[in-house]
Amino acid sequence: MRIRDLGVIDDAVVELAPGLTVVTGETGAGKTMVVTSLGLLLGGRADPALVRGGAERAVVEGRLDLPAGSPAAARALDAGAELDDGALLISRTVSAEGRSRAHVGGRSVPVGLLAELGEELIAVHGQSDQQRLLRPARQRGALDRYAGQALAEPLARYRTGYRRLREVTETLAELTTQARERVQEADLLRFGLEEIAAAEPVAGEEVELAAEAERLGHADALSSAAELAHAALAGNPADPDLVDAGTLLGQARRALDAVRGHDERLAALADRLAEVGYLFADVAGDLAIYADDLDADPARLAAVEERRAVLAQLIRKYGSPEGGTAEVVAWAEQGALRLAELDGDDDRIEELQAEQTLLRTELAALAAEVSAARQGAAGRFADAVSAELTELAMPHARVTFDLTRLDDPDGLELDGRAVAYGPHGVDEVEVLLAPHPGASPRPIAKGASGGELSRVMLAVEVVFAGADPVPTYLFDEVDQGVGGKAAVEIGRRLAKLARSAQVVVVTHLPQVAAFADRHLVVEKTNDGTVTRSGVKTLTDEERVRELSRMLAGLEDSELGRAHAEELLATARSPREG
Repeated sequence: MRIRDLGVIDDAVVELAPGLTVVTGETGAGKTMVVTSLGLLLGGRADPALVRGGAERAVVEGRLDLPAGSPAAARALDAGAELDDGALLISRTVSAEGRSRAHVGGRSVPVGLLAELGEELIAVHGQSDQQRLLRPARQRGALDRYAGQALAEPLARYRTGYRRLREVTETLAELTTQARERVQEADLLRFGLEEIAAAEPVAGEEVELAAEAERLGHADALSSAAELAHAALAGNPADPDLVDAGTLLGQARRALDAVRGHDERLAALADRLAEVGYLFADVAGDLAIYADDLDADPARLAAVEERRAVLAQLIRKYGSPEGGTAEVVAWAEQGALRLAELDGDDDRIEELQAEQTLLRTELAALAAEVSAARQGAAGRFADAVSAELTELAMPHARVTFDLTRLDDPDGLELDGRAVAYGPHGVDEVEVLLAPHPGASPRPIAKGASGGELSRVMLAVEVVFAGADPVPTYLFDEVDQGVGGKAAVEIGRRLAKLARSAQVVVVTHLPQVAAFADRHLVVEKTNDGTVTRSGVKTLTDEERVRELSRMLAGLEDSELGRAHAEELLATARSPREG
């Protein structure tokens, strides 16, 4: 992993080994930036405050070796990434303005993809994770994760039923609490539908009626105009002296027909006059028919105006001037559907109540199955964690799980009790710790010191390593508050965990650092920054000096060096065996 312009780090390369890698260094040297860099690289929140002062952006680049066919490799390939000899190149950039970009296998991707890969690849634990372990929801999640498929399958069915029960209950509440409003809505719909049905409007009817009213209102003027036009075109028998257009047109045609054989152009004009004559005759005939058909009935005009008034009232209530009767007809269709829905609410309420009763019965059975799976897993999980605590210098400590149920009169009926239920079942889960014989089990938030809590969390993670392993574990000073023999045992358990996974530990304890397969130290330069050579892989001799510094504060102290060599020998012995 390469880190540039992140926090106090200017430019550094961190090469993590298989097995156990420890990162040490003086306070403020930038050890935590190693953890922060991995977090960013695997989808963590981008904080512009992480960008080193004076730099435009912080960049973290990583090379991940992925097993062929692993879920992480498959997800990366699905996103269009390319592998480089089985390795995946990823990078994350954070600008000083807060913009963040991610690249996977040479392609720009959403940051969420990095987070998806992170879930498959690494488990990060730090002081904040210890605090999360104190939360009941976190403890329940830890137990559920340990229980595996025996719990996952009934819990998935329970959650499906829970979601459906919530939907049914909310729908029932809406139907019953809004009954008055729904009755009022149904009455208004019935009134409107009856009013529209009585009028029987037709879409576009008001346009045709408006045209008819206009024609009937001017019938006399239209008739006179048609008759005058007809007389001008075809003549008037009552006035033989009137010269009409048809007569003049006939004279023009006869004049041209007499000489058309002498000139083709004139013949063409004569043909056009003939066409005009036919058109004149058609128009004159249509005018005569129009004048005969025109109806000036006042009764019909009154009926049209009355119908228009009825339609105008419907349009004002149920439509708009632009939509007209078409909107009125559409309103009636939608209103009929809505009324049928409202009228069917009583039947629907009965159906939903029956479904609700059935769902509660089924959910109670599933909740009991989930609880039984949790109870079985709780005993095994507690025994396994207690066994690990024995190896972590807490030989008499016992961890137990307290699974309780809260009473709720509206809850599920289980074993003759109405108990509260939620999306995860009916169990309240709490981890209890009895640190020594005779002590009453107490919640770990109250019964564990900082050092004990660190060891409990490490024991939980070691147990998880066998049940649900991930390729890499990162521990950020989870050994706070621990020292002496307990620190040696923590180092020993981390080394055990490193047999099946890659483990990275940021630590201030020499007892833990002594168990490392690779020891990295973060060094400050005189100006307070860390350069590329600031993250250094230590040789055996350099490890002795670093452990001596961690033990005595002096790198070349003879007593410190002797103690450091003894620590390394102690750590080396069980690993070689």
